[in-house]
Amino acid sequence: MRISDIQRCEVRPGQLVEWSFSPATVAAATVLPTDPRPPAYIQESHIRTARSVREGGLFVPTWLGTAFDLPGQVDLDVLEQALHGWTLRHETLRSGFRWVGDEMHRFTLDEDNVTLHREVVGDFADVDVLVRHLQDRFDNAADALGWPNLIYTAVVREDSTSVYLAFDHTNVDAYSLQRIPHEVQELYTARAAGRLPTATPVSSYVDFCEQERVNANAIDDTHAIVTRWREFIGRCGGRLPEFAVDLGLQPGGVLPVQKLMREPLVDAAAAAAFETYCRPYGGSLVGVLAATSLIVQEIGGQPVYRTVVPFHTRLKSAWSDSVGWYVGGAPIEVPAARDFDAALASVRAQLQANRSLARIPLARVLRLLGEDFRPTSPDLYSIISYVDARLTPGSVCWTEQRAYGLLRVSYGDQVCAWVNRLHEGLWIACRYPDTDVACKNVSLYVEKLRELIVSVAVPEPRSE
Repeated sequence: MRISDIQRCEVRPGQLVEWSFSPATVAAATVLPTDPRPPAYIQESHIRTARSVREGGLFVPTWLGTAFDLPGQVDLDVLEQALHGWTLRHETLRSGFRWVGDEMHRFTLDEDNVTLHREVVGDFADVDVLVRHLQDRFDNAADALGWPNLIYTAVVREDSTSVYLAFDHTNVDAYSLQRIPHEVQELYTARAAGRLPTATPVSSYVDFCEQERVNANAIDDTHAIVTRWREFIGRCGGRLPEFAVDLGLQPGGVLPVQKLMREPLVDAAAAAAFETYCRPYGGSLVGVLAATSLIVQEIGGQPVYRTVVPFHTRLKSAWSDSVGWYVGGAPIEVPAARDFDAALASVRAQLQANRSLARIPLARVLRLLGEDFRPTSPDLYSIISYVDARLTPGSVCWTEQRAYGLLRVSYGDQVCAWVNRLHEGLWIACRYPDTDVACKNVSLYVEKLRELIVSVAVPEPRSE
């Protein structure tokens, strides 16, 4: 799925309709007893960071979303049934948190208490006005510090309807967003045909949060994983790694506004050739990281490239269809290499040695380290993510559906880049500080990444 902001996801005029949890559902949530299942460490860290930044005087929206089209004239009653049924499948969407002192306590609604309220907002002929309205609405309705923290909308036209769903990050990851267009369209199509949808039960992310936390709490500061993180952070100068190029930021300065670069990287043929070249070392993920290590070392001059690689934590098939935030991180360190093959070998060795570290939430590790990582930015570190999305159900229809994964770009001092393998090739989206220096260096990084991928797509014969 192409990643974009709301400004560049092909929004078109139409009548705006929105769904949110009904007043009765919100009222029922206020009197719920505590759900003993705790938040995941990543959820708690995200919400505490949002609170810390807000207390510092800055509102930093961080919602994620998805956008896709349904063809033809849409029956809003049927679409509402589809959205309601999809919501009930995923327990995290009807679960939230309240503060008791400085502790977060979970509450979770029963399915019977969840109803949607529909409102026709009005007709929008001006796309810019519509986009501003959607962004402002999502900022308020999908706020990390509020509940409910999701909203569903549709822009209705005679020939098609565009669906836009926004969520606080505590509820979804990129993989969750990629599955939504297919799932909602299947539910809609079934109900429109008068059939009851047949869907297998989905495991609950709330249950996963409890299991993961029990496992994480079983380790202490003497555990090998904690020791390795301590050593890694020490080699990073006592902090988590940043993107190893100049971003034009002043130390201790205010949190900068960010920009988003999003564009095709290479076509399907070049993506396939790149994968073939990198396969002996582990595939395109290794290739993207190896290429990045060479490029940032060239631009920034650092002798070692250090980063935290995001990995999904859906380690059991039971979580495959579940909506939630199933992400951990593993540190890698790649010394300056003589060429791409050497960088590939180094990255492969680092991932083989360190990928298991992603199974323990980093927030738990940082707590055990006892360091003051009090967050002042929504991003703890810079990331380069690679996902092959071609096996996601419905992915062959994404172009026809105008399907996008949506990012809210607001403030941040890190570089976060996502490279997605789609049927039409590689797509890159990169969020970075809006400075002239950062724009120059991030653009240079993307240009050199494209050049390197293309260069190995038609490689010179390898020397023995």
